[in-house]
Amino acid sequence: MTALREMHEAELRRHIGKVVAGIGAKDVEALRRLYTPDVVSFDVEPPLRHVGIEAKLHNWRNVFTLFEKVAYEVRDLAFTVGDEVAYGHFFGRLSGTLRNGTATSGMWVRATLCFRKIDGEWLIAHDQVSVPFDISTGKGVTDLTP
Repeated sequence: MTALREMHEAELRRHIGKVVAGIGAKDVEALRRLYTPDVVSFDVEPPLRHVGIEAKLHNWRNVFTLFEKVAYEVRDLAFTVGDEVAYGHFFGRLSGTLRNGTATSGMWVRATLCFRKIDGEWLIAHDQVSVPFDISTGKGVTDLTP
C-alpha cells in the first residue's frame, strides 16, 4: 500500500470513529457533517431506499428516540481506497439502554459504506446495512455474531 493510500485509510478510519462518537453522543449535527447531502442509504428500516441527508438523519433520530444511552461497535473494518472514492465494510452493532430502562445488546449487522472525497474531505455517499435472512421462512436472522 502506498503512503497516500495509507493516509487515506487512516482518514477513513477516523471518519468511522466520528460516526461511532456521533452515535454515542446522539449528536445529529455531528453525523450530518459526515455524509454527502445526496447520500443514498439502504438501511434496515423501511422503506427500501432513503435518499438525502434528511432521510438519513431521520433514521438516526428514530434510534435516538428509542435509546436513553446508545453505543455503536464496529468489527472487522476493511477498506478499498482510491484517490477520490473508497468503500469499506464491517460488522456493526447498536446497543445500549432503551428509554424504558431495558438494556439491549442489540444485533450484529453487515454494513458497507461508500465514500467520496469532496473538497479534500471523505464523506459517506452511500451506506447499506443488512441482516442475513432464512430463505425458508423469509425472516431476518438477527442472532448471529462475527
